[in-house]
Amino acid sequence: MNPLKNFIFQLQEISLLVWQAFIGLFRKPRYLSETIRQMDLIGVGSLPIVLLTGFFTGGVLILQTYPTLEYYGGQSEAGHAVATSLIRELGPVLTALIVSGRIGSAISAELGSMVVSQQIDAMRALGTDPTRKLVSPRIVALIFMLPLLTVAGDVFGIIGGSIVASNLFNQPANTFLSSVRIGITPQDLIGGSIKPLFFGLIIGCISCYKGLSTTGGTVGVGRSTTNAVVLSSIWVIVFDFFISKALQTVLDIGRL
Repeated sequence: MNPLKNFIFQLQEISLLVWQAFIGLFRKPRYLSETIRQMDLIGVGSLPIVLLTGFFTGGVLILQTYPTLEYYGGQSEAGHAVATSLIRELGPVLTALIVSGRIGSAISAELGSMVVSQQIDAMRALGTDPTRKLVSPRIVALIFMLPLLTVAGDVFGIIGGSIVASNLFNQPANTFLSSVRIGITPQDLIGGSIKPLFFGLIIGCISCYKGLSTTGGTVGVGRSTTNAVVLSSIWVIVFDFFISKALQTVLDIGRL
């Protein structure tokens, strides 16, 4: 199968999987306990690394931008620059990439192991829909938890930037935080909250599809896990451009 046909085929299969998972949300049985368990694994489990990444990202941003802003006399806007970068772009994308590496690989490996050990076939034989039980809770959990993780990462990024500005460049924390508060607009917050919803959907769909389409035994599980992380990361970055452009257009119209 040539690359174009393979891409179209996979896109079709992923779209079908998303549709089946969506329809499954409105049919009984609803696996609420599994959804909550996945939210705990995704949200609480990923929180430390997201906070750590956000904190040092904010610190690095202020470390790199403050001397340039000071050269042009705009050091009072350092907080605005850091917060805008984090909320609009770096926060959602970095959080999605971290979750893709940690959770996307785990989902693909777990489902892939169930496929090669014939647990998925056993579920079907017992009358349980694997898509409704395994896929829907994971996608829903990612869609709900990724925006919350992104907000937490943004907040700690701003805190990290404030600490670096205060200790290395002697800028008062009140000046930094006032710049953040004045410079951030509702459009920034809306855009920074909408992106993670799409990123969570992308990570969940690709990871579940790669896991359920595993072939080749235990070697195939490793291959599916690698493909899930790589494809999720690539599509997060690709879709980030299109989502940013769409949000820019819509929010600009909203200002008129």
